[in-house]
Amino acid sequence: MWAFARKDPRKPVYSAKVATALALITLLVFLREPSDIVSHSVWAILTVVVVFEYTIGATLSKGLNRGLGTLTAGGLALAVAESARRIDNLDIVFLIFITFVVAFGATLVKLHPKMKPYEYGLRVFLLTFCYVTVSGYSTGEFIGTAVSRFLLIAIGAAVSLAINIGIHPIWAGEDLHHLVAKNFAGVAKSLEGCVDGYLTCMEYERVPSKILTYQASDDPLYSGYREAVEAQAQEETLLGFAIWEPPHGPYKKMKYPWVSYTKVGGALRHCSFAVMALHGCILSEIQAPPESRRVFSTELHTVGKEGAKVLRELGQRVKTMTRLASPNVLAEVHHAAEQLQRKIDQRSYILVSTDRWGEATPRQRGHGHAGAEGDKDKDNDAPPGPEHAVVVNIGAEYSVVASSSSSLARFDSSASASADGGSGCLAFRAQASWPARLPPFQQGGLPFDAVEARTYESASALSLATFASLLIEFVARLRNLVDAFEELSDNAGFKDP
Repeated sequence: MWAFARKDPRKPVYSAKVATALALITLLVFLREPSDIVSHSVWAILTVVVVFEYTIGATLSKGLNRGLGTLTAGGLALAVAESARRIDNLDIVFLIFITFVVAFGATLVKLHPKMKPYEYGLRVFLLTFCYVTVSGYSTGEFIGTAVSRFLLIAIGAAVSLAINIGIHPIWAGEDLHHLVAKNFAGVAKSLEGCVDGYLTCMEYERVPSKILTYQASDDPLYSGYREAVEAQAQEETLLGFAIWEPPHGPYKKMKYPWVSYTKVGGALRHCSFAVMALHGCILSEIQAPPESRRVFSTELHTVGKEGAKVLRELGQRVKTMTRLASPNVLAEVHHAAEQLQRKIDQRSYILVSTDRWGEATPRQRGHGHAGAEGDKDKDNDAPPGPEHAVVVNIGAEYSVVASSSSSLARFDSSASASADGGSGCLAFRAQASWPARLPPFQQGGLPFDAVEARTYESASALSLATFASLLIEFVARLRNLVDAFEELSDNAGFKDP
């Protein structure tokens, strides 16, 4: 508990404020007059316990809901009681019937989605109506019961609000502001970690079960984007409380645009989903070989670094409530993504399995010799097959004449390894978790094991293309995030840099 209290000093302060409010309200119990207030003082104590929330916005919301619910329920109960007095023998039946109608209506209204902010007020309304009706009928003092209950609730809410605002106030809007700003750094950290981990062939000997169950908060790659993804519920809760708060601190604008903060958080979550998919590439069973990754390592690393730089820049601007210094904040990351796409266009043969280029499909074989002449004409436009000789330039100082596409791919891998000093990716290990093998049989002249190996090899080549395309998709999503930030900075009146 000592470590818990030191981690966030506001929590013990909040506990002390609640204790102070309850101690002051308890003085009502020891008063002698008026006797009606003293006999119902428990309602003031219950109001403090229920209404005194962690933030001022939540306290205001609950206090106003409780006061409004009590006032309307008390007025309705007095009207029902006056009507019941005019019915001599059927007053009990009338009260039971009215209670049923009121309970049905209040509960149905409470379930409507638009009434969610007033759900607590409707609960208090129903409770107060039943209490005043039953207690007033037993004692014959409908007015006294309703007035005393309303006054005690007002006293409890007033004491709670005064202490909450007067002693170390905790604002829901300020918490929303800090929450949105903090999540930028977490997503940037995860993005850099995913790119660096992929290029160093990071892998898990066994995928942690906590990741599979969405609980691995100790994984650095996982925890950063997870906080941003899971922040939606907390942002909506803080937004519901922040709109009740009066202007304060740096948020002096009337009707401060707190909704714009949740839009920024939503755009950041949209980017976080792309980072989550990048992390999934590291966790996937099929992995690209290290040699292929090295070919695109410079471009992938640059895109990851520039993307994280943009995220940290936006997070700092949100934190300091400052506009962007330049409208072209995405220029560098867009240039990096363009360089990556250009490299992919130049080396696209690495991203697919080329062993079967030029092979006739079953449909083509079915045409027999009738289409032989037409096929010869099309061979000039077909991709190079094993029978073609292809000249390939690899970098500025490597070139080779390859007699087959498979040897081309092998040469590119060996050339990349030589360029890196021959260092291998020691952490990489082919993950062999593939569906259970079926009994060997012949398929197209090849054993089933060979067919499976070819499938695995083709998919492993495509996995690098998946990672690269997801990284470019992340860059594309940054535009939505920048637009949401600019909308926030305009509506909230952020200062110029």
